[in-house]
Amino acid sequence: MSPSANTVPRRTALDALHRSLGATMTDFAGWDMPLRYGSERDEHNAVRTTAGLFDLSHMGEITVFGPQAAALLDHALVGNISTVGTGRARYTMICREDGGILDDLIVYRTGATEYMVVANAGNAQIVLDAIVERAAGFDAEVRDDRDAYALIAVQGPASPGILKSVTDADLDGLKYYAGLPGTVAGVPALIARTGYTGEDGFELFVAPEHAEELWRALTEAGAPAGLVPAGLSCRDTLRLEAGMPLYGHELTTALTPFDAGLGRVVKFEKEGDFVGRAALTEAAARAESAPPRKLVGLIAEGRRVPRAGYPVVAGGEVIGEVTSGAPSPTLGKPIAMAYVDAAHAAPGTAGVAVDIRGAHEPYEVVALPFYRREK
Repeated sequence: MSPSANTVPRRTALDALHRSLGATMTDFAGWDMPLRYGSERDEHNAVRTTAGLFDLSHMGEITVFGPQAAALLDHALVGNISTVGTGRARYTMICREDGGILDDLIVYRTGATEYMVVANAGNAQIVLDAIVERAAGFDAEVRDDRDAYALIAVQGPASPGILKSVTDADLDGLKYYAGLPGTVAGVPALIARTGYTGEDGFELFVAPEHAEELWRALTEAGAPAGLVPAGLSCRDTLRLEAGMPLYGHELTTALTPFDAGLGRVVKFEKEGDFVGRAALTEAAARAESAPPRKLVGLIAEGRRVPRAGYPVVAGGEVIGEVTSGAPSPTLGKPIAMAYVDAAHAAPGTAGVAVDIRGAHEPYEVVALPFYRREK
């Protein structure tokens, strides 16, 4: 949901700092965000080898609390949220009644009867409106907390060491997809071990007035390890290499979670009805009997970069469509994610190409992800 021509993009609490660092700014989902500070390739490689520092304050936080908060979220979302332990997080989705994906989400259980739902920036209002509408009849409240948080991420193999130097929180005991309250460089924060880069790392939810202080402290603590500020451009190539879906590309309202190969997030076994249950039951049955197009990885044999919307072809026929494409700094070749017909989805399938402005460029079909970090 980009702003109209007369709408000024929103700015994060770190806006002045980004500009002082020489960031190239861009409008993203109605926010003015840093695209890159210098070389996006260098920023990407820093996250893979040392660490990168991201401003993610454009993400949308929604707090759901009250005696029936879990029951409301079980009804509103496709996941089994009532089974999430306090201090843990879960990846899930919110769907329409027809099963189409409205957004993919991370839900943190922050207390016995309190949850924080984190939505993508462009969908935050849609998700908020949907949860508020679905809250009717539940003894729970929904609060728009988008202005209550700045979100700073430290991602990369050096991130645990960097964060340990400025917090006494038990990072070693903090599992993947978990969060705990703590103090980082003197700043109160929710410290979450989550991320969107394929690396180990942390996302720090703090009050906006503390964002600049925390950013500077992390920059100073991370300098000896090689930490650099990183923008949205490298965040996109990092998540692409890690095979992570992006809303508006791999996920849309035209697709159900089963079409996206993410049917595992739909928990039919949970008690009670949930929005989209009937349509998703049918989608699951369809996927069993006639597999939908499958999301695969494509690696270029040449140098031309595929972009979202480009046709995937084989034998002169269109067999799919690219959803995301970019040069991969880690692989040194252009890569893409694409939905292709099941008959051409097996890794190593011969004769697959991407139609790039009329030229059929050969591509290798591979299983996702392209990159997986060593544990």
